[in-house]
Amino acid sequence: MKRLLKILILVAMLSSAGVLYAYAEEQAQPDHPAPVMTDQVEPDQSTTPSVQNTVKSKVDTGDTAWVLISTALVMLMTPGLALFYGGMVRRKNVLGTIMQSFIALGVMSVLWVLYGYSLSFGPDVGHIIGNLDWVGLKGVGLEPNPDYAPTIPHQAFMIFQMMFAVITPALITGALAERFKFKTYLAFLVLWATFVYFPLAHWVWGVGGWIRELGALDFAGGLVVHISSGVSALAAAIVVGKRKGYGIEQMAPHDVTMTLLGAALLWFGWFGFNGGSAVASGALATSAFVVTHIATAGAALSWMIAEWAHRSKPTVLGAASGAVAGLVAITPASGFVGPMSALIIGFVAGVICYTTVNLKTKLGYDDSLDVVGVHGVGGTWGAIATGLFASKIVNSAGNDGLLFGNPSLLWDQLISVGAVWVYSFIVTFAILKTLDWTLGLRISEEEESDGLDLSQHGESGYTL
Repeated sequence: MKRLLKILILVAMLSSAGVLYAYAEEQAQPDHPAPVMTDQVEPDQSTTPSVQNTVKSKVDTGDTAWVLISTALVMLMTPGLALFYGGMVRRKNVLGTIMQSFIALGVMSVLWVLYGYSLSFGPDVGHIIGNLDWVGLKGVGLEPNPDYAPTIPHQAFMIFQMMFAVITPALITGALAERFKFKTYLAFLVLWATFVYFPLAHWVWGVGGWIRELGALDFAGGLVVHISSGVSALAAAIVVGKRKGYGIEQMAPHDVTMTLLGAALLWFGWFGFNGGSAVASGALATSAFVVTHIATAGAALSWMIAEWAHRSKPTVLGAASGAVAGLVAITPASGFVGPMSALIIGFVAGVICYTTVNLKTKLGYDDSLDVVGVHGVGGTWGAIATGLFASKIVNSAGNDGLLFGNPSLLWDQLISVGAVWVYSFIVTFAILKTLDWTLGLRISEEEESDGLDLSQHGESGYTL
């Protein structure tokens, strides 16, 4: 514990020095032009616009190509997540764990087409939810929607956002690993998407959503994707309970190489996740792309150093987890911060996420694959860091943070973080309790001993 405290102090000192350096560096460039998404159109600030675009909409082929490529990159992240999680469970549960992520591609895509996109981005109802005007993608055609993306077809924006909806509930499965009924999981996907993800997406990104109107910034999903999934994972870990033998039996990852491959795919896909959220191929996409990589590298290193100081050896699993923590933390800030700020965000994310992951046994919950520590805490830090480091030098359609003379943005970020934490936890808790009373959440102890692969799917991941 003393080693961990020393490294925390060291990183805090380095981060403090970095804050001063970043502030001085970026303040020394007041005449830098703010980047724009295209040569013709001032940015809306990505999928989370805070200003209305008044320029006539026109499809730009370059912007459209980038968003479609980004959509494919984000789609690849869900199979990447499947491998990342699949390697961390015991071998008897590898297929069951992979299936939970993979099937989300099917379920969430269908829900998104039927009513999810309309509830998330449709015309506002009371600043809380979209209406049903776009059910079945009615009216969502090939002409741009100037409220969201004025230079790409509306359908391109729709399917890009679909991939965010797909991966978010799949993230939660890391807290349910090795013990959750598959049929109940399918029902959970539908209920959680309907009552948690779709409303939150509208709050933050939809025209008229109350968090968007508040002025809080979330460029690519720190609130909507990571805090929502991380907090829901905490509720799930509490309601579902611990794995059989947790704390007694050895539950080490069965294939760290699979996990590392999954982490690499996530890192690769995240360039589309954040860079694509500029919804155009231009300066803002470039900036988001660059800071995504910088923060991820910093977090991988700081997690490794913290673990090395704490446990005397750096692990591959730790480096991979640190990289994901950095990706999570930079997500809300990626369209608003510069390179040095991104490095600080990454460094801090690696340490605080590592520390939180190590607290779970003391706090008494079984977050099997560290969703709470990485996504919940990492996303929270990223949202708060946006309130510290955001700069109009990077994105004129955003806002300045505390370190650039605007403390009100930090307050808006804190309000939005608190609201998403409370709403996600309460509604997820209620959904899981309802499912427990009706379908049941857990497989039997005998099925748990056999593993998800055989008990839920009748097949084995390995035949030797």
